[in-house]
Amino acid sequence: MNLMDQTFEVLKSQNRTALIPFLTVGDPDIETTVEIIVQLEAAGADILELGVPYSDPLADGPVIQRASQRALKHGVNIRTCMETAVKARESGVQMPFILFTYFNPVLQMGLDLFFKEVQTHEISGLIIPDLPVEESGEIRRRADEAGVSLIPLVAPTSNERIEKIVSNASGFVYCVSSLGVTGERSTFHQGVEEFIQTVKKYTNIPVAVGFGISTHEQVAHFSQICDGVVVGSAIVREIESVIPLLNDANTRQEGLLQIRKFVAQLKA
Repeated sequence: MNLMDQTFEVLKSQNRTALIPFLTVGDPDIETTVEIIVQLEAAGADILELGVPYSDPLADGPVIQRASQRALKHGVNIRTCMETAVKARESGVQMPFILFTYFNPVLQMGLDLFFKEVQTHEISGLIIPDLPVEESGEIRRRADEAGVSLIPLVAPTSNERIEKIVSNASGFVYCVSSLGVTGERSTFHQGVEEFIQTVKKYTNIPVAVGFGISTHEQVAHFSQICDGVVVGSAIVREIESVIPLLNDANTRQEGLLQIRKFVAQLKA
């Protein structure tokens, strides 16, 4: 049982739902990312998705695409992201980390080295959105050996594939609340609640929901039917909005506090 599994167990015993923020590592820079991670935990985050910036992010909308572009300008890569997890630990952060990466950076690093690094850098889970379940056998085997959870994405359109996708899942099952790319939404896929209940029928591990969740009301709604709620684009947009504050030593703390307040009110 890794740190993420332990976190879900504790939350379940307290009848609480995990708040799982996503951020793009290196946006606006690595040092600031570490400081933001500290603020996210202080705001009540339970688990954190560390987004590896990618030049062609198929699942991501414009907000996260822009964040990736800003991070890539600093040369941030998959190794940098794992090193950032260690820096956050050294800054006192205790929550589990999930690495959210497309498959190509994993292949480029090489599977042997990648899983060695994942273990060394205390990564609890992996989300690889462009890795179909049918092609995930080798990655799942290595993840199991490394004690790391390979977290599958399941969409409302998965239908008859739901059982297959979740049968070998570990950590949690990530339910996609709406179709298309990531980004804030006021409405979700019709029947998303029924879809989540269907997923729950096929698995005993935690079920989380994400894609488009951006407000306190939405977090509260999905918290009633899920074990975890992921908030991504809304947090990345909040970070983007305070970059001018973060870049000025006189207003840096104000910018960090604004991010913390935004995340805290999601959970309040």
